[in-house]
Amino acid sequence: MVKIRQQKTPLTVQAYKLKNYFPESKCYIRNNELVWKGYLQPSELGLKYLIKIVYRRGKHPDVYVMNPKPLVLAEGKTELEHVYNTEKQHICIYYKRANEWDETKSIADIIIPWVSEWLLHYEYWVATGAWHGGGIH
Repeated sequence: MVKIRQQKTPLTVQAYKLKNYFPESKCYIRNNELVWKGYLQPSELGLKYLIKIVYRRGKHPDVYVMNPKPLVLAEGKTELEHVYNTEKQHICIYYKRANEWDETKSIADIIIPWVSEWLLHYEYWVATGAWHGGGIH
């Protein structure tokens, strides 16, 4: 069996897709790094969140909730669920060691939906106190 090696998605293509899907967003590329800022609303009843994605070639995308800041915590909780850093609001949207995302994939098509899903689970968590988003803690 011949394994076909997929090409890395160029940063310019990543930026184009993000801007195409979210025309009101901001996106720039500098020093082999893409930074995207845009609003996501996980449901019609939910808040709009300002999200920042920082993607450096050879690394995984880092995702931050920039606004609202601070994010409200569920009753009785002292930290956000499923994050790398509560203070920075650096959210964990997938298990990096499972290789669910790589440089051949699209941030707009893969990462953005995962962020929206995390935000929806966050809103349920605030309302109920229980995290239903799964994941490895």
